[in-house]
Amino acid sequence: MNGSRDRLKRRGYDALVIGSGPNGLSAAITLARAGRSVAVLEARDTPGGGARTAELTLPGFKHDICSAIHPMGLASPFFRTLPLERFGLEWIQPTFPAAHPLDDGSAGVLQRSLEDTCRDLGPDGPAYHRLFSPFVQQAEALIDDALAPLGIPRHPLLLARFGLRALRSAQGLVNAWFRTPQGRGLFAGMAAHSILPLDQLLTAAIGLMLSVAGHAVGWPLPRGGSQAITQALVGYLESLGGEVVTGWQVQSRQELPPHRALLLDVAPRHLAGICRADLPPAYRRRLLRYRHGPGVFKLDLALAGPIPWKAPACCQAGTVHLGGSFEEIAAAEKAVWSGQHPSRPYVLVAQQSRFDPSRAPAGRHTAWAYCHVPPGSILDQGAVIEQQIERFAPGFRDLILARHTLAPADFEELNPNYVGGDITCGVVDLWQTFTRPVARPVPYATPNPRIFLCSAATPPGPGVHGMCGHFAARAALRGILA
Repeated sequence: MNGSRDRLKRRGYDALVIGSGPNGLSAAITLARAGRSVAVLEARDTPGGGARTAELTLPGFKHDICSAIHPMGLASPFFRTLPLERFGLEWIQPTFPAAHPLDDGSAGVLQRSLEDTCRDLGPDGPAYHRLFSPFVQQAEALIDDALAPLGIPRHPLLLARFGLRALRSAQGLVNAWFRTPQGRGLFAGMAAHSILPLDQLLTAAIGLMLSVAGHAVGWPLPRGGSQAITQALVGYLESLGGEVVTGWQVQSRQELPPHRALLLDVAPRHLAGICRADLPPAYRRRLLRYRHGPGVFKLDLALAGPIPWKAPACCQAGTVHLGGSFEEIAAAEKAVWSGQHPSRPYVLVAQQSRFDPSRAPAGRHTAWAYCHVPPGSILDQGAVIEQQIERFAPGFRDLILARHTLAPADFEELNPNYVGGDITCGVVDLWQTFTRPVARPVPYATPNPRIFLCSAATPPGPGVHGMCGHFAARAALRGILA
């Protein structure tokens, strides 16, 4: 990173970006590519937001602090235009994108090959093929439209066909399409990424899109950790003349260097606070009504060996979803929304070191796991997560060398966008998906023509894809920076 706080204050910029997560950096890159002068201000000492890596347990064990597996990073229409490989980003593809073990030692497995997935799902294979084949065949077009801001899609018939399947609950879709525990469980694990009760509308869309991405581009992980994505974005931005300054906690717009436009990769409530003197009171009140959902409790582990899964396919999967049957996962997610801590929660496990030896010392491994909890929860869920892993991988506990936990308050401290531990930066239900952060024709723009929101609280929402920042920057280029 280059730039210094004192020097920045002595010059003016076309645009300043607050927050150096993937969306903030994508906004800055979009502006720099358009020939605008831009600087990114980051409160923490290390840029990246949710895309950072650190030795959280023992020396030599590299753990992703938040995001770990990135199907939308590889699928992102914006990232596809960037030469990130020139700046050190290398994607690794696990043998299988994801697996979902059951108590009998079997597993539902999302494989890169649609045909292989269908074959291994047995009686559910034909239904799975009918459901996914039309979308996998046109995956790039579908993802491009799904990750676009609201408007007329480029492929309306395809998106309409997807909508007929997606605009329903995961429970409704599973009951209509799947009969086996493997097929039903596999889709439950996909849909539960929504952090919503699985009987809510739109949860099917999350499961469908993640599955399509798995078949189309895989669920890759970056060599060396998620920080590699950030480093590549920063490197490319600096090659365009942009600047990144860390350790600058912005309290108000008035403390900033001169600028024509301000883009904020922050949660809506922080936009209302930083720009309180620059936004109408009515708009600020709407920002403060923005809804955040459940949090997460995360467990990072240094292990003496790989997780000994009962289901062999799980040993080849980059991501493993734990929770058993569809009904068990649905009950756990509903309990979280009722303010409870389920004794057998839905747990996501990433095992990057199986495919990236740089993550741990020779012969050692890492595990990255989290479960959903009520917002702001203060209960330690480490033992509960370990119990769920042990359930499907007997002997796992004997491999633990060291532990590190992150509760919702820790997540919010690391990244203030995660209000109450909400890693999706706002509920992704049917209403808020289409009105984030408030209902406006251009959701990135505010009533002040110089101020824009570019975080995951804008369309298309959460994920390491940079699209929110890219579209916010384009809005600024059509407006004040034209």
